[in-house]
Amino acid sequence: MATAQVQLQRGLKGVYIDTSEASFIDGEIGKLLYRGYNIHDLAENCTFEEVVYLLLYGKLPTRKQLAELDKTLKENRSLPKGALDVIRVVQQAHPMDVLRTAVSALSAFDPEAADLSREATIRKGIRLTAQAPTIVAAHDRIRKGLKPVAPNPNLGHAANFLYMLQGTEPDPEDARTLDVDFVLHAEHGVNASAFAARVAASTNADLHCAVAAGVATLKGPWHGGAAEAVMKMVREVADPERARAYAENLLSRGDRVMGFGHRVYKAEDPRARHLRERSRTMGEKKGHPEWFRILQRFENDIMAPYRAKGIFVNVDFYAGSIYYLLGVPDDLFVPIFAMGRVPGWTVQVVEQFSNNILLRPLLQYIGPMDVPFVPIDRRTG
Repeated sequence: MATAQVQLQRGLKGVYIDTSEASFIDGEIGKLLYRGYNIHDLAENCTFEEVVYLLLYGKLPTRKQLAELDKTLKENRSLPKGALDVIRVVQQAHPMDVLRTAVSALSAFDPEAADLSREATIRKGIRLTAQAPTIVAAHDRIRKGLKPVAPNPNLGHAANFLYMLQGTEPDPEDARTLDVDFVLHAEHGVNASAFAARVAASTNADLHCAVAAGVATLKGPWHGGAAEAVMKMVREVADPERARAYAENLLSRGDRVMGFGHRVYKAEDPRARHLRERSRTMGEKKGHPEWFRILQRFENDIMAPYRAKGIFVNVDFYAGSIYYLLGVPDDLFVPIFAMGRVPGWTVQVVEQFSNNILLRPLLQYIGPMDVPFVPIDRRTG
């Protein structure tokens, strides 16, 4: 096909690959809906468990339905011994690599691993949602020479993760802040990791394969790494008065100020609102109010002129400070993102399976054509 006949859509930007009922994004005005519900209503009024039910079953749960889901999640938090053995073997790897490897390993212990039915896929999604925090917390303790902490059936999803990570029951406000963070990260359309999960599912690979593909894709810093980079920047700045010089130095080298801009949003990322105030209050509560002031200096002073170009803070900008204040190691920031996204990847896979087609885009070939073959004894250079 001649070059003139091909219209490239690099990165598949602006290309619709299918329909979805999971989430709606209007990047021009900064609007995000899960199953029709505004993210602002969900973040302020729902637990992560309620949002898991909403995404997987299409409606908000009754108290009875929520209690049943909560019971199922709690019953599936523990890891098989074989999965813990795998974590011990690869404990020196990056936590995202460990998470990806452990998710793959769990397929060997799941009796429904090869069942691609809607019902089985949802059940596996619930199990992986329950197990992902256990993987991350167990790995962090194992690599530190500590014994993994068993899940606490009396704690909710977010609180239990902090408990397994640190060995003590968390402050309820801290647990609620992380719970909101999980809600905000639960689903976001066909982003890079969700697309990777859909590509895997389009081949009729099972959910464990698809989630492993999602985790692998999320590890890339252009998708999931901004929160860690922002917190690194904040600690290097240390003082709000140094923020402008730091930013100017970054920009003069052609680098980016991380946590700003989004592939979809040309207005403020609606999820950022719910972490901004929590970053402030948590910083004051835990003795680091200067971090929020540094973040505010970047947002409202240094980067404010870029709003005219559609560059605003995204969800990761305030997330890093919250994770750090919660005592979470830097390299667990992206795994936290992944833990919250498992239900979203699951619903994307369920939708892909429902009317499946192999995802097979094209590449325009621009290399030489019909090159004469030269036997090896006659080749030069």
